[in-house]
Amino acid sequence: MKKTKTLAIFLISLLALVSCSSDNNGIDTEYPVIDISASNAFPVQCSEVTRGQKITFRAQFTDNTELGSYSLDIHHNFDHHTHSTEVNTCVADPVKKPVNPMLYINSVTIPKGQKSYEAIQEITIPADIDPGDYHFMIRLTDKEGWQTIKGLSIKIL
Repeated sequence: MKKTKTLAIFLISLLALVSCSSDNNGIDTEYPVIDISASNAFPVQCSEVTRGQKITFRAQFTDNTELGSYSLDIHHNFDHHTHSTEVNTCVADPVKKPVNPMLYINSVTIPKGQKSYEAIQEITIPADIDPGDYHFMIRLTDKEGWQTIKGLSIKIL
């Protein structure tokens, strides 16, 4: 009886070990990539745009398995806060209080099954906003939820 009980405990323990395999081959652990190195990419760090005009955002997105969505966020940087992800800095205007700053937030779902996607989006810069320093934030999320952020400094004239 004791031998049967010991054998049963051994078999249950062995079964537990075998069923808890550490095979993680199917798990995506890589961040998606935002590429603004192409000659037609826009904006890039320290870009200048003019009030009352339209700009065309352009970037290349890639992921090892599947892309999910991206969002763009343009907001003032009149207080010189930072979320820049770039090495070079831009010449900043003096600190000032916002009166009528631009705020733009837009999310886009990338079509299913895409590992590579060229994002192109037209954005109107209102004519009546405060000119000055702004941040242009790009957030790229893959299907699994991994997110990459690129924070650019731009100037609106």
